[in-house]
Amino acid sequence: MSDRMFALDIGTRSVVGLLIEKIDETYRLIDYYVVEHDERSMLDGQIHDIVAVSNVIQRVKYHLEQKHHITLDSVCVAAAGRALKTKRVKTTKNIEKQPLMNEEDILFLELEAVQKAQYDLANEEKDSSSHYYCVGYSVLNYVLDDEIIGSLIDQQGTYATVEIIATFLPKVVVESLLSALTRADLKLEALTLEPIAAIQVLIPPSMRRLNVALVDIGAGTSDIALTSEGTVTAYGMVPKAGDEITEAISDHYLLDFNQAEQFKKDITTNNVAMIEDILGFEQEVTYRELVDIVLPSVDELAQAIADQLITLNGKPPKAVMLVGGGSQTPELSKRLAHKLKLPENRVAIRGVDAIQLLEKNEQLPIGPEFITPIGIAIAAKQNPVHYISVTVNERMIRLFEMKQLTMADVLLAAGLNIQKLYGKPGIAYIIQYNGKQLTLPGSFGTAPEIFINGQKASVDTMIQNGDTIQINKGTDGLSPEMSIEDLVGECDPFAIFLNEERKEIHPTILVNNKKQTANYIIQDGDNVEFRHTKKWGDLEEIKNKHHPFVLWIDDQKLEMNQYTHQLLVNGKEINMNDYVRNGDKCTIQVLQQPILEDIKSYFPYQWEKSIDIVYNNKPLKLSNQLIEVTRNGEALKWSDELFQYDKLQLKKLRDEPFIFQDIFRFISLDLSNTKGKIVTLKNKEPVSFFEQLKPNDHIEIYFD
Repeated sequence: MSDRMFALDIGTRSVVGLLIEKIDETYRLIDYYVVEHDERSMLDGQIHDIVAVSNVIQRVKYHLEQKHHITLDSVCVAAAGRALKTKRVKTTKNIEKQPLMNEEDILFLELEAVQKAQYDLANEEKDSSSHYYCVGYSVLNYVLDDEIIGSLIDQQGTYATVEIIATFLPKVVVESLLSALTRADLKLEALTLEPIAAIQVLIPPSMRRLNVALVDIGAGTSDIALTSEGTVTAYGMVPKAGDEITEAISDHYLLDFNQAEQFKKDITTNNVAMIEDILGFEQEVTYRELVDIVLPSVDELAQAIADQLITLNGKPPKAVMLVGGGSQTPELSKRLAHKLKLPENRVAIRGVDAIQLLEKNEQLPIGPEFITPIGIAIAAKQNPVHYISVTVNERMIRLFEMKQLTMADVLLAAGLNIQKLYGKPGIAYIIQYNGKQLTLPGSFGTAPEIFINGQKASVDTMIQNGDTIQINKGTDGLSPEMSIEDLVGECDPFAIFLNEERKEIHPTILVNNKKQTANYIIQDGDNVEFRHTKKWGDLEEIKNKHHPFVLWIDDQKLEMNQYTHQLLVNGKEINMNDYVRNGDKCTIQVLQQPILEDIKSYFPYQWEKSIDIVYNNKPLKLSNQLIEVTRNGEALKWSDELFQYDKLQLKKLRDEPFIFQDIFRFISLDLSNTKGKIVTLKNKEPVSFFEQLKPNDHIEIYFD
């Protein structure tokens, strides 16, 4: 089954038209025709005079129509690779307050870099960023805190940086190409890029896992495409090509540019050529002589191509294929291999015979300059580039389908600021924690939500023509909601044993000098104090028992230091500043219990008065209490025990003289065997019960 195609290669010097037909899985060249531009209507792949270029296209079209008695109304074309714009940029993001980076976070960071490149390019060209299509980008480096790293996934640090190289195609290149075709009564059947066209026919997908470079050396520029890991990874352009060599020949032999160009072709074909300079002198030049003349220019071209290859690829590629008319420049392949530190057989000129899909016949041109025109016909049909339209937040966006498009391409084409799509982090709280300032971060803002035709999608989701896309800004984060336990961790109490009784020791939590529990929610500006461990002197149970013995006498505090308690922890006496540990066994011992008699030494009072008398020929001391001591309204005896924090009251009693009956408070009479009458004498004289006693009185009591 036959499928005939018309393809055009609209170059800087000429327009090449080809008729190719597809027979099953192979292609056959039917015919081709080349017409050079009459004037400089093309410059570096950009059409500068649409009318002039359209006239050349019409001449090519008319020739093939007349020769083959057909009508050509649609055509496959390519946008010149030399029109591609390449930008290398870095973008950095502070990830200190962001969660761990996942694949989508990194893709957003890469897109932010591509968008930055797009804006930079637009500023340089004084244009709008929407006037450029991103046709591909490659990541050169990931950097974490100034250190190059293999991957940013799940990495933590302060700053994450990605460096990319992105390639853009100006929209005007495509629009002017379409305008020239329209004036020549041709419809666009399929569109591709020239580097894609050459790669499509020379490096099939099965070979693209190899890191190979294809360099199309034309008249004004050298177009570059690189493959690796199964795909085309980068495009580029060097503003040097065959014209550099032509100019060197022109300068040396005093020829005009067109003469020098024809001389270069003749000597390449015949190894010798005759020239006539502007002064009319004729000269025969051999190929070897020409090589010596152009070698410095060849070296410069090789260096420029090598530098760009290393920039785009990050390192020399494994092999380089040269195509285009300029690829036949003398010594170029060897010089380029040397610059890239590759063996000479790794840099090769590829002709039409290297196209495996092309059927070999006598009509077939063999030079490398026909690789791209034939590739346009095949690649534009196999992998055509289309415009697609999608609706983004109710706005129509058109995209140039250079590759399988994803949501990432939509974000770039829509001009949405990637950074502003993320929700802002919640406002942080600043608190004081144990005397030091501490910042509590708010929750993280979320990533933007993407919906395609009502279905949730991600940045790498494929898009189709007519898709309706809604992109919602991520929600902002909230202020922190953190409890004391969230802040400090474990807040569980631990246990000690106090006189064999189990006691739980809870941590000390103060917020703004007030006690709080572990589930208290911290507020902005709070002053938080937390102590999980305690000293023995901080425990209320110990404070009450280990303090000096204290009495309150008539509301006056009396400390009796000699009656303190002793603290033993695990059988050893410890200091009150020692820390309490889980499971400690504490024993509190009382050294001595005071009695009421012991308080007398603390006051300069006359607690009692006394006199000495003789009773039944034995000395006896009589005493009267002058101050009465009560506790809770009950009078105490001097021998009664006192207790910690007892409240005592003192009452002065009347100072009465001693009388005879007082003696009975200090003696005891045995009345069980009494006989006769009781006799009471004072100083040998009878005495009454109420008679006053004086010191040294002799008292006798007996039964008669």
